[in-house]
Amino acid sequence: MSNQLTVSDIQERISRSLYHQLFRPQVLEVDNERQSLVLKVHWRPEFERQPDTNQWHGGVIASLVDIAGCYALMLVAAGPMLTLNFSTDFLRLAGASDLTATAKVRRSGRTAGFVDVDICDDDGTLVAVGRACYAIRPPKNNV
Repeated sequence: MSNQLTVSDIQERISRSLYHQLFRPQVLEVDNERQSLVLKVHWRPEFERQPDTNQWHGGVIASLVDIAGCYALMLVAAGPMLTLNFSTDFLRLAGASDLTATAKVRRSGRTAGFVDVDICDDDGTLVAVGRACYAIRPPKNNV
């Protein structure tokens, strides 16, 4: 099952969240058939881990895992979602380059969904991987 959302649909939904806009994620690709999406976040000095390191703060990377996971699940979920749990494994320091998150729905049921997320730098080097679990609430009836 797919909600047949487009890049524009997802970008517009991201823009509704002031928190998500802190990161200014750009939707690059949506694949309803594969239940995946790709987001890009551009490097900014306020994302720096410590002054003069030119390294991404892990909290920003973890937020990117959750944001990408949520919007990927939106491709198939019938109702609103709540993050139940997510984890981020940092594989290497991410330097001052843009980051791309590729999120893939692993399973989506009536009440829960699971998404895997890969975070890569501009060179395509995998810098972090994440997994997120979301509660899927019943859709609101417009009665």
